[in-house]
Amino acid sequence: MDTEKRNDQTIPSGEPQMKENKMGTMPIPRLLFSMAVPMMISMLVQALYNVVDSIFVAQLSEDALTSVSLAFPMQNLMIAVAAGIGVGTNAMLSKKLGEKEFKTASSAAVHGIFLCAIAYGVFAVFGIFFTRTFFLGQTDIPVIIDGGVEYLTTICILSFGLFGQVIMERLLQSTGKTFYSMITQATGAIINIILDPMLIFGLCGLPRMGIRGAAVATVFGQFVATMLAIYFNVKKNKEISLSFRGFRPRANMIGRILYVGVPSIIMVAITSVTIFGLNRILMQFSSTAAAVLGAYFKLQSFIMMPVFGLNNGMIPIVAYNYGARNEDRIMQTIKLSVITAMVIMALGIALLQIFPAQLLMLFNASYHMLSIGVPALRIISLSFIFAGYCIVLSSVFQAFGKGMLSMVVSLMRQLVVLLPAAYLLAKTGYVNNVWWSYPLAELMSVVLCTIFLIRIHKTIISKL
Repeated sequence: MDTEKRNDQTIPSGEPQMKENKMGTMPIPRLLFSMAVPMMISMLVQALYNVVDSIFVAQLSEDALTSVSLAFPMQNLMIAVAAGIGVGTNAMLSKKLGEKEFKTASSAAVHGIFLCAIAYGVFAVFGIFFTRTFFLGQTDIPVIIDGGVEYLTTICILSFGLFGQVIMERLLQSTGKTFYSMITQATGAIINIILDPMLIFGLCGLPRMGIRGAAVATVFGQFVATMLAIYFNVKKNKEISLSFRGFRPRANMIGRILYVGVPSIIMVAITSVTIFGLNRILMQFSSTAAAVLGAYFKLQSFIMMPVFGLNNGMIPIVAYNYGARNEDRIMQTIKLSVITAMVIMALGIALLQIFPAQLLMLFNASYHMLSIGVPALRIISLSFIFAGYCIVLSSVFQAFGKGMLSMVVSLMRQLVVLLPAAYLLAKTGYVNNVWWSYPLAELMSVVLCTIFLIRIHKTIISKL
């Protein structure tokens, strides 16, 4: 049979050529929002279930809310690892599609799944043996430790749903099929929201599981989302082939995924270290202060998740057009993404400045919690407008395979400025002074991100 060569695939002559991907042809405003809006909606739903989760747990007691808050750094790290592998896979896959190397793109997808399976095993072992040690590193209050161990052990041991959901959704996003990704995320979140009160309080004939019920609701929702995402990838995602037949891990493929993904993982791992450190600082004032930080992160996620959804739509567009060497489409995408993110964060500032007490009352806040939490939300939210700009540019760096730059920004922001500033401000003896560390850290991030963007434009984008 006569054949013709197309990059890394040998294709029979006469076989229909793959259609040009919409990421190389559709007008940028329409393309970005068609890809990002479904992700933004699904991220909002996901943020909603995070908030609802804590709202129901707070009805048990403030100590229960503190337990979940202290578990957050490890949950955040799990999500970081899954998302980092997903970002590395996504960036490589989209770039190879832009270069028309379809076989390599499919190989990247399979290697991403393989890496997520390994990561799940690591966190399952942590859940079995090390959760109590983790909580003892933050507090010595028995009721908080016991509740946290119940919650986090369940989350870690059953985290296969989390890793499966994230990688399968990234594969859908990398080929522009964000609508299906929205369906999977929304389905998992809605199941979680429905099951939360039923399992926590023992409704509808189900056993009353307390704080463990919140964890079971979460992992079950993730498992259903994973199954749905697998179905969509097999049936709808025709640009890649997910087959493990004859699969052998390739060191160069794993290395290329991790080269982009590890800096992303380290960035969020740094966030986990920072939150762990902040919890230790705040617990010196009271467990209520740590509960306020936990409530803030839940509320913050509701504001920032749409920006992360925007990024998930933006990254494959930038990566694809980087592979296709289209400078104009890359710059249009970056500019529109930055503007959109800053508008979203401006709305977040208004929300936290005007309604801080009402938002905290969602968590059954006591008078003491309000006295700490209202100033906290108003002070921290001042940094939001800068955060939107920095979040988008960090993702731009990843799309160009320069995840190391994003890691440097995160490292400087959190470990060089935020955490030391919080420690020093705590020495004043006033817990409300601690919150000023957030605006200080974000100002530094703006400067670094701008310098790195200028560098990337000069060395990469302008030479396409």
